[in-house]
Amino acid sequence: MPVFQYEALDAQGVEIKDEVEALSQKEAISKIRNLGYFPTKVRTRGAPRRARAPGARPERRRGAAGRVKVKLVTQFARQLSTLQDAGLPILRSLRILQEQQKAGTFKKVIGYVADEIEGGSTLSEALGRFPKCFDRLLVNMVAAGETGGVLDLILSRVADFMEKAQKLKSRVRSAMVYPAVVITAAFVILLLLMTFVVPQFKTVLSEMLEGAQLHWVTRTVLGISHWIAFGPDWAPRIYGVPIGGWAVLVSVPFLTIFALRFAKRFRAARLVLDTTKLKLPLIGQLSGNIAVTRWTRTLGTLIMAGVPILDGINVTAETAGNEVYTNMLHNVHNSIRQGDTFASPLRQSKTVDAIVCNMVSVGEETGDLDKMLLKVADNYDEQVDVMVASLMSLLEPIMIIVLGLIVMTIVLAIFLPMIQIITGLSGGA
Repeated sequence: MPVFQYEALDAQGVEIKDEVEALSQKEAISKIRNLGYFPTKVRTRGAPRRARAPGARPERRRGAAGRVKVKLVTQFARQLSTLQDAGLPILRSLRILQEQQKAGTFKKVIGYVADEIEGGSTLSEALGRFPKCFDRLLVNMVAAGETGGVLDLILSRVADFMEKAQKLKSRVRSAMVYPAVVITAAFVILLLLMTFVVPQFKTVLSEMLEGAQLHWVTRTVLGISHWIAFGPDWAPRIYGVPIGGWAVLVSVPFLTIFALRFAKRFRAARLVLDTTKLKLPLIGQLSGNIAVTRWTRTLGTLIMAGVPILDGINVTAETAGNEVYTNMLHNVHNSIRQGDTFASPLRQSKTVDAIVCNMVSVGEETGDLDKMLLKVADNYDEQVDVMVASLMSLLEPIMIIVLGLIVMTIVLAIFLPMIQIITGLSGGA
């Protein structure tokens, strides 16, 4: 009969380390609880590692697999929860999911996880060896589910959480598609207009006015057009084609994206960028609401799964997605370790609204902190929907007005010299 090593706490909170014989991990957890202990870690002792199959890759452990789509991980958690609820052993469940998965990275990863479990690891330990596929949130919740003997329920909650997080991200992204397409199309059209069309008017207008001074609007537009088409006199040429301002305008968005991604590698830069983003009008409030939705739902789900609050806050801080809220959660973690409540340092941080602090305080008093955090997440989720819709309705007229002003300026710059000519002819007559 397999022997399981376990760590547990007795009624006085004293840590116990011992062994128990059982047919499965679930039975071992049941025996430990019958002894009056609360298990915190249970794993098989001295199980032999599975021999590598002929032709298999030797390096296939931690970091060996690349990233996979979140959608695939969500489906995996949902399907594994269903199989566990049906009573199938974890190893057989993984082999079934491996067979039905399409060929690719994730299929191999599931196979590697199954190999690890067959070699004596727990599911959380096996998943933790592939951090590019399974984040700390998933691994910690699975560990809590294994400890509590409710792995099927925890996997279902993980799937629910990941689906809600993906829906939130998809709503924001889809809301930005329309303005991004319109702005890009308008930018390309204006660039072509200023590069190839407007410069043609310079010679014609100069000849028609016979040396007369052009209107300042016309001079400004023609100057910008010349810079876009040809650049300054010292601008380099490639095969005789001048590298004008158009190259700068086209490259600036890509260079900006590259610079931001590079800067986000450094914590100080991330903090500056996130702080600036939160102070922007409209965008700042939307970003703040998204961040609150994310960390409250993450922490609420972890606590509901049985993860200790301090461990849950650490995991949540790493997945907050905003350095300002990461710092806030670290401060809350330190305060709780020193015996403070959750709501007090949260209120002192002045990072979240008073309603969040009050609901957290009520959750602590009633013992339903997880439920209160999830209610906060749902409430802010609805606010994000309303704000995205409002922002979209506001963005459309703003884009129309800005594009209209640009087009009107170009048209005005072309027609003003003609008005000058007509006026001159009338005066001469």
